[in-house]
Amino acid sequence: MSSKVVLRSGDKWIFHNAASRVILKAMNLTSRTKLRRLPKRGSHDPATIHAILDDGFLAHVGFSLNGQPFVIPTLYGRNENKLYLHGSAASRMLRELEGGIPACLTVTLVDGIVLARSAFHHSMNYRSVVAFGTARKIEDPAHKTKALQVISEHLIRGRWAEVRGPSEAELKATSVLEFSVEEASAKIRTGPPADNEEDYVLQVWAGVLPILSITGAPVPDAHMSNGHNVPEYILKYRAR
Repeated sequence: MSSKVVLRSGDKWIFHNAASRVILKAMNLTSRTKLRRLPKRGSHDPATIHAILDDGFLAHVGFSLNGQPFVIPTLYGRNENKLYLHGSAASRMLRELEGGIPACLTVTLVDGIVLARSAFHHSMNYRSVVAFGTARKIEDPAHKTKALQVISEHLIRGRWAEVRGPSEAELKATSVLEFSVEEASAKIRTGPPADNEEDYVLQVWAGVLPILSITGAPVPDAHMSNGHNVPEYILKYRAR
């Protein structure tokens, strides 16, 4: 999705396009996603939310079962305003979610440690999304395979076209859920520390220690025959 990005003062990111306005109008915002603390850093704009989701691949899904809260990490893939989750057919999380219970999904990307002159004002630069919704189990094999492709391409684009697709038995052993985002919010912090004015004279190093997610050199599997070069899509992934 192409978007025009505007970075305003106060670390608030706004993405404008027609599709975002349509989705935002359809999203039923409630008190669950009301931006209370530091609302200037937040946004309900769908394109802002989608951009963060597209830069991540690991989500934490929260749900409650018999009064006991659970938070489970899982990979995901995005298609418009829907997220696809998958796992073993025996997964407790997937079995519970497919019943349509309310769930909360979060994604956080840490971009830097903010080192201030006082302990109180230390912080992080980050991008995060909190999404609420319900999930349904995908039964149709073709739809299920397409959803798995979305997850695969979200993780590493180009891989699905090279590997063997799932067999009938593998599809039966895998549960795939379609999580419909009913409402969501994003929060973003960028920039240097915000110290108290009187602390700027302190002789303490202050600034940002960037945190980057990088990949190392690909390690070939020992069972692979000679003559296979590292695919271009893997090399491009390392360079992004």
